[in-house]
Amino acid sequence: MYAIAIVRFRKPIDQVDLFRDEHRAYLEELRRQGIVIASGPVEPRFLGAMLLRVPDDAVDATLLRVRDNDPYVREGLAQYELLPWNPVNGRENLDRIPPV
Repeated sequence: MYAIAIVRFRKPIDQVDLFRDEHRAYLEELRRQGIVIASGPVEPRFLGAMLLRVPDDAVDATLLRVRDNDPYVREGLAQYELLPWNPVNGRENLDRIPPV
């Protein structure tokens, strides 16, 4: 299963930026675990987005863990919108992306 995560900032960007390095290190660890396929801010920078690969048998638990352990969420700087996603067109391309 795949998921899209929208990370909406709840505080001014200068406050968010204080935790940017910690947030990015967290996402890099999730990438190494094979959960994050791609992530980054939208332009202009008022939110971020992620494409996630999650186990079929633990979708909810995985998504909640991703959200709850994000430094942005722990610091009250952002909220997540988590959208489990079952891509129809192009899924074979996503499935070919090897977990790290």
